[in-house]
Amino acid sequence: MRWLVGGAAMVAGGLVARRLLGGSARGDGQWPQRLVGRRRPRWHVATVNRPADKIAVDGQLPEPLTGLGDAVEIQVRPAAGNRGTEIAVRLRDGARLPAAQAVRRAMGRDPEQAIRAALREAKQLIETSEVLHPDHPPTTESTLLNKPLQLATRHGRREGRL
Repeated sequence: MRWLVGGAAMVAGGLVARRLLGGSARGDGQWPQRLVGRRRPRWHVATVNRPADKIAVDGQLPEPLTGLGDAVEIQVRPAAGNRGTEIAVRLRDGARLPAAQAVRRAMGRDPEQAIRAALREAKQLIETSEVLHPDHPPTTESTLLNKPLQLATRHGRREGRL
C-alpha cells in the first residue's frame, strides 16, 4: 500500500512540475522560452512624502540607494497628483534564469531583495531622518516559539510590497 501512495505522489509531482515548467504536450524536450529567454528588469517604486529637491540634496541620493552602485538605474520623478516624489529603481542587467534566482533568493543574495530593502531604508531616511527597526533591541528572550517571528522580522524588509 505504501508503494502505491508513493507512486501516486511521484506521478502527481511530475505533473505539477511539468505544468509549472510549461512542458509541451508533444514531449519534444525543449525548455520553454520564458525560462531561457532574457527577462526584462522590473522597476521597484516607492513614493516619498517630500519634494524632489529635498530628496537628492546636492545631487546625492540617500546612502542606501547610492550603496547599490552602478548595478542599478535610479529615476526620481514627481508622484501622481502632486503627492510627493517617486523613486524608481531597477537592475541594469535583467538576464537571470528563474532557477538561479530561486537559489539566490533562498540564500538571501537576490539583488531584487537588496533593491527593496534599500528603497525602504531610503524612504524612512527621507521622511523621518532615521531607519526604524521593529522591536529593536528585542525586549523578549529568544525561545523556540518566537523563532518564526524573529525570522520574519529579519527578512521582512527584503520581501513584499513597499
